[in-house]
Amino acid sequence: MGLLSPLLRRRVPGTATVLRWRRAGEGGPRLEPLARPALADLDDLVGVERQKAEALRNVAQFVAGRPANNMLLWGARGTGKSTLVKGLLARFRGEGLRMVAVDRLGLADLPDIVERLAGAGGRWMVYCDDLGFEGEETGYLGLKSVLEGGLAALPEHVLVCATSNRRHLLPEPAAGTACEVEIHPDEAVDARLSLADRFGLWLSFPPFDQRTYLRAVFHWLARLGAPLEPRAEIEREALQWAMGRGSRSGRTAWQYARDRAGRTL
Repeated sequence: MGLLSPLLRRRVPGTATVLRWRRAGEGGPRLEPLARPALADLDDLVGVERQKAEALRNVAQFVAGRPANNMLLWGARGTGKSTLVKGLLARFRGEGLRMVAVDRLGLADLPDIVERLAGAGGRWMVYCDDLGFEGEETGYLGLKSVLEGGLAALPEHVLVCATSNRRHLLPEPAAGTACEVEIHPDEAVDARLSLADRFGLWLSFPPFDQRTYLRAVFHWLARLGAPLEPRAEIEREALQWAMGRGSRSGRTAWQYARDRAGRTL
């Protein structure tokens, strides 16, 4: 197959619900359909009811053509950030919501991606999962430019959503380390904060406490059709499972429930 023409490479393909940005390969940088997008049921998100309600309200405004904010979902691993985004897509795709998945290395191309979406119909969420930058990475500059500050405005039918384990997205050297050579440290802090500040809606996902974790365990056991008794035994096993992974989270609860269901069904 020959190389795609520049015109075809810049076209937003078809009616696929989810596209991903491919930087390399035959045909050059392009948007391509994702054949089997991962979707989620919002009812499976346990312990993050406030975050879910806020995100639902914001995206409902967006798909209805009303003002809405770009979203930053940050916090502990496994607490439902990515699942919430997949659930939002499942909930609103029938109302015209489509998504473009962009990995961290593709963020430098974000102005070009947004330019391609500018002439496309529908409502578009540009999704950056597990965002975080290290060292001298400069991809975040494309994200900053698109969110605010660039000469080209973000189209009204495009919304940016990112998930991250870091609230401020960029690394912050510890005091006294070799990395701390900034002559004007206040300006360095401002540069780190300025990226996160460009997201209008921040949703934090703290680690689960024991009660929330166990609630998630029993939710998933019920969802899988596994027995919910003997309860004391299940709770003991689930807590031991979490201790072995150093994490109480929705993801850990789901993994334990799958193991338990596989042994008891």
